[in-house]
Amino acid sequence: MGGLPLRESTFLILAALAAEPQHGYSVLEDVRRISEDRVRLRAGTLYGILDRLRGDGLIELDREEVVASRLRRYYRLTTPGFDLLSAETDRLHRNAAAADRRLRLARRTD
Repeated sequence: MGGLPLRESTFLILAALAAEPQHGYSVLEDVRRISEDRVRLRAGTLYGILDRLRGDGLIELDREEVVASRLRRYYRLTTPGFDLLSAETDRLHRNAAAADRRLRLARRTD
């Protein structure tokens, strides 16, 4: 993984998995909820990102189970995944705080 900054979809997937291990469809729904319906991933996009995150060691397979004759894979964050999500969250907070300070200054000069 290239490091920071993360693409929004990758950030939201990591955020979804930070709460608990989840299977693909659950991640899709959680991303939709976290983003307040702004981001709606398609299954193909999700599984491509999950494969990349797994290859980068940021997530790992938690378990597999069969539900209604279909294999359901659950994924969880690894320690490097938590670390990357934490670093990106800190970066976004710092950027938002800087923008907020600038906006407050601009409002005072109006």
